[in-house]
Amino acid sequence: MTGIHGIATLTSKGQITLPKSIRQTLGVTTGGKVAFELRGGEVIVTRAESEHQDPAIGAFLSLLEADIRTGKHVGALPVELARAMLASAGHALDLDEDIEGDVAL
Repeated sequence: MTGIHGIATLTSKGQITLPKSIRQTLGVTTGGKVAFELRGGEVIVTRAESEHQDPAIGAFLSLLEADIRTGKHVGALPVELARAMLASAGHALDLDEDIEGDVAL
């Protein structure tokens, strides 16, 4: 596969404009984020994956974070659930395995 090559000029503020071919290939548009990684003498540029693509989920998680910080609406897990989680920790899980018993949704 032939690589895509582009050249950018560094401004006095340390800014660059990613060439259009690079932006298109990475799928980055206005407001998008890119990540830089230095490997030896090369800089690798990748599209930074946003933590939350869905604004509703992002808003919910921000609200949840605020509640956790202030201690509002947050309580301990039921003891039975905490014990079951600890008992299951570190055990292999087969997601294709049939579920035994009734399941309530």
